[in-house]
Amino acid sequence: MLDKIIETMKKDFKNSPDIIFRKVKIKKKEILLIYNVTLTNSNNINEFILEKLTTLKKRITRKNIYNHLTNIIPENIIQDVENKNDLYTKIGSGFTIVIIENEKPFAIETRQDLSRGISEPLTEQSISGPKDAFTENYQTNIGLIRKRIKTNNLVIKEKTIGKQSKTKIAIFYMDNIIEPDLLKDVENRLDNIDIDAILDSTYIKEILEKEQSAFPTVMTTERPDNASLSLLEGKICIAAENSPYALIIPTFFSDLFHAAEDNYQSSINVTFTRIIRYTAFLLAIILPAFHVAITTYDHEAIPVTLLINFAAQREGVPFPLIAEALGLTLVFELLRESDIRMPHLSGTAISILGAIVLGDAAVAAGIVSPIMVIIIALSAISSLMFSNIGMVNAIRLWRIIFMLFASIAGIIGIFFASIILITHLSSLRTVSKPYLYPLIPLDKTFLKEVLIKNPITKESKRMKILTDKNYTRSNL
Repeated sequence: MLDKIIETMKKDFKNSPDIIFRKVKIKKKEILLIYNVTLTNSNNINEFILEKLTTLKKRITRKNIYNHLTNIIPENIIQDVENKNDLYTKIGSGFTIVIIENEKPFAIETRQDLSRGISEPLTEQSISGPKDAFTENYQTNIGLIRKRIKTNNLVIKEKTIGKQSKTKIAIFYMDNIIEPDLLKDVENRLDNIDIDAILDSTYIKEILEKEQSAFPTVMTTERPDNASLSLLEGKICIAAENSPYALIIPTFFSDLFHAAEDNYQSSINVTFTRIIRYTAFLLAIILPAFHVAITTYDHEAIPVTLLINFAAQREGVPFPLIAEALGLTLVFELLRESDIRMPHLSGTAISILGAIVLGDAAVAAGIVSPIMVIIIALSAISSLMFSNIGMVNAIRLWRIIFMLFASIAGIIGIFFASIILITHLSSLRTVSKPYLYPLIPLDKTFLKEVLIKNPITKESKRMKILTDKNYTRSNL
C-alpha cells in the first residue's frame, strides 16, 4: 500500500528531488514520512517524529501506534489531512506527512523559518515611534498586531486564495467596532478572487481596487502600529503569507496626507506639517501648468517685470514651452526611476550627479530656460513628500494632464482640468465607501481633523461612516 502511495506521489511531483519519502518500521508495521527537504527543519523532524517513534518501539503494540503517536506529539503542531489536495498543500507549507498502514494520514508542522528577522520600516520611516516592521513571516505579522491590541475583540479570519499558490491571508478587524456591511463586502470580494497565485498582498490590493484610477483606494503599510491604529478606527487590515506589507481598507483620500509620524508628534507641529503636505500636492500638480498658462496665454496674470524676465530667459530656446516642460518632466522621471532601481550605495549619488550635470548643461546649451528647471524641480520635490508610491504616480499623471490643458487654453484649461480631477475623485469609492469622505458626504467633525490634529485626550468619536457605535478613541 505504501509503495503505491510513493509511486503515485513521485509521479504527481514529477520526481522532484526535494520531496523525500522515508519509511520507518515499528512492530512490523510500516510508517511513511513525506516532506519537502527545502521547506522543513531537520531538527524538528528528528525531535517531534523520529525520536518519538524510537521511544515508542518498546512500549506499544502494533494496534495502537496511531493513538500513541498522536497523543505524545504536541497538539498545536498536528493537523488532519482532509484530502489529496490538502496533503499536497501541507507538503508545500513545510509540514511532514505521516502515513501509517490502514490509518488516516496526518500532518506535523516541521517548517523551516525562511524569513528575515524583524527590521526597521524602509518606506515609512519615522523619527519617533516604534521601529519594528512587518516581515514575510505570516505568524510574526499576526503577533506584531496581537501584541499591540490584546483585547478579545480583535478577530482574525483566515482564507486561502490562489489555485496554485494556496496563499493564506488573514483578515483583521475589531468585532466591537467594525461595520458589518463593510466586513461583508470585503469578504465577498475576497471570496470571488479566482487567480492562480497570490505572491504578495499587492496582488489582493489590485483586485480590491475595482475603480480605474491612478489614486490608491487601498493603502499598503509595513508598520504594525499604523495597521493597529487603523483597526481601532474601524477599518480592516489584510495580511498575506510571504508579504511584508499589510492592506488597510477602506482608504480615504485624506488618509494619503497623513503619516505614521503624526501619531507621535505634538498637535501643533502635525497640523503645520499637514498644511505643508496639502500645499505640496497643489504645487506638484498645478505649478508647471500654471507657468505654461501664464507664459503662453495669460500674460496679464503676472507683473510686467516678471513677464519680461521670463521672456528674456527663454530667448534662444528652440522648443515650445509645453515641449520644454514635458521634456524636463521626462528627464526627472528617468532620474527618479534609475535612483529606485540602482543599488542603494550608488543610486542616490548617480541621480544627484545626473540632475546637476544635465540641468546645468541643458541651460548652458540653451535647450531649456533656467526658470523651467526651477519650476519642474520644485514640482518634483513637492511630490516626494508622499511615501505612498501610488500617490506619487497619480501626481505624476495629473501633472502632465494639467500641463496639456494649460497649453491648450491657459488658465481656463487649468480650471477645466481641476473640474475633471474633482469630478473623478468624487466618483471614486474605496470598497463601498465614498473616497472623499469626510467632505463627501459631509462630516463636519472629521472634516476639521483632516487638517488639524487634536490632542490625544480630546480625540473625537470614530468616523460615522465606519461604525455606528459611539466609542471614543480615548476609551480604547
